[in-house]
Amino acid sequence: MKIPLFICTLLLTAVSLVAQPKVVAYVPNWIDLKTFAPQIDYAKLTHINIAFENPANAEGALSFHAENDQLIRHAREHGVKVLASLGGGSASENKSMRERWFDLISNAKRARFVTRLAEYTGTHDLDGLDIDLEGPAINHDYTAFIQELSAALKQKNKLLTAALSKGYGGKDVPDAALTCFDFINVMAYDATGPWQPKKPGQHSSLEFAQANVDYWLQRGLPKAKLILGVPFYGWGFGKAFRDSEYRYADLVQAYPEAATADQIGDTIWFNGIPTMKTKARLVREQGLGGMMIWSLNSDAAGADSLLSAMHAELQSVK
Repeated sequence: MKIPLFICTLLLTAVSLVAQPKVVAYVPNWIDLKTFAPQIDYAKLTHINIAFENPANAEGALSFHAENDQLIRHAREHGVKVLASLGGGSASENKSMRERWFDLISNAKRARFVTRLAEYTGTHDLDGLDIDLEGPAINHDYTAFIQELSAALKQKNKLLTAALSKGYGGKDVPDAALTCFDFINVMAYDATGPWQPKKPGQHSSLEFAQANVDYWLQRGLPKAKLILGVPFYGWGFGKAFRDSEYRYADLVQAYPEAATADQIGDTIWFNGIPTMKTKARLVREQGLGGMMIWSLNSDAAGADSLLSAMHAELQSVK
């Protein structure tokens, strides 16, 4: 039976109108971006978050690494949006940086700081800002800061997103702040690590991912705003492995079987290709907004690439 051309056209149009899953990749700004930027497979990404920028002084001037421009230019050429991610470990774990943030988002300084942040996106040709304030870096001024920043960025047609962890400060984020974000990068990893030496094991299981998704859904966030975060790294336990973080690319190079596994012996745990595909299937079947990667520079090349496995499953029609 032949299908009339106009019906085929309607079907193709309907498929194109379905929101494509986002793939958000964090790229650290401390690596050699001049070399790394041209190597990125931009066709498999929708957003890149440059991580991390922080206030350089008490006036709120943000740092900006010169090589960021290399990454922004390449992303622009491929239609990929670029955001600057603010905060990170420096804000949550470093007391002096945390106190600087608290000072800048206080009632006395917040308006000026928000204006400065909004202007920063225009100065550096960014599509928006990602806020990665976690744990002790979330205080009583957080909601007002997010609300005012959201309003300022909307005036410039810029995005505002957040990286949030259920177990490390996420519960301290009020609903009034959550509604301001265009989407949430759910950090569904680090269930354990070197900080829990007596609890070696998988730090980013499928069950842990589902529990994180369920938590934010229960908070009232729509599925389309949830971007499931996945790790491109593993944690090692025990003296022989020095309680270290391991890049997935390095694991595959050292242990060829790692690409199809989730652990090396009883010492290193990570996510291999089968688990990455399963998580991508979870996102697709549950209608979530997409997936987030920490961090893109840790991926392996060729057939061992986690990004490629993720992309293939997200685009699959079953």
